[in-house]
Amino acid sequence: MANSNPRLDREDENTVLGRNAVIELLRGSREVECVYICDEVPARGQPISRIVAMAKERGVPVKKVDAKKLDALSNGLPHQGVAALAAAFSYSTVDGLFARADGEPPFFLVADGIEDPHNLGAIIRTAEAAGAHGLILPKRGGVGLTPIVGRTSAGAVEHLPVARVTNLVRTLEELKKRGVWIYGAEAGGGRWEECDLTGPAALVIGSEGFGLSRLVRETCDVILSLPMLGKVNSLNASVAAGILMYEVVRQRTRAER
Repeated sequence: MANSNPRLDREDENTVLGRNAVIELLRGSREVECVYICDEVPARGQPISRIVAMAKERGVPVKKVDAKKLDALSNGLPHQGVAALAAAFSYSTVDGLFARADGEPPFFLVADGIEDPHNLGAIIRTAEAAGAHGLILPKRGGVGLTPIVGRTSAGAVEHLPVARVTNLVRTLEELKKRGVWIYGAEAGGGRWEECDLTGPAALVIGSEGFGLSRLVRETCDVILSLPMLGKVNSLNASVAAGILMYEVVRQRTRAER
């Protein structure tokens, strides 16, 4: 479930407050995670509609919040009804991820709507330890590289390139054209240990509450499932990702012997 309190996903140095300040942020080259607006706050200055239009032009999500939440986000500082969360880390490109593979079979992680920054940070930490060549995130529908993600990754975000894309399905199709097989993690699929994961692979992990989105699921070449032998019917997204990542490691290590 998405966090209802945006303050939990940021630190003060990554939050930009005020209409003019947010406009200048959107004009610049720094990655912007999200713009928060509140129509309840009267203020002079640039109209909110202009900020919304600029954000949409850059593909930045815009979220409407009430005055109480925006006050919490701004930590009591003046905000004029507008705040923005800037990225804490820089992003790579999909081509950059392929370049990192450098002759090895590419091994990518794809986060389809992961909303909990702790989950994403844990996935990044395990992916870096497992030798993955990069992570792909959508610009909309999931958390980005916030400070909490960086802390939870224990510094791994500094070493694992992360690409953020406008259209996740289109990017998966591009990976397939470049020889990468797309493996989705979800219930009802094939046995995870019986699938050959030694070739070029992208492992797609769905959101905590809903799993893979419909179009992403339909784009996957193979759906992999983990056995659930207890009373609960699902695993934490980062735990499932870790198990499947190390199955890739196991198979590739064995193939090299």
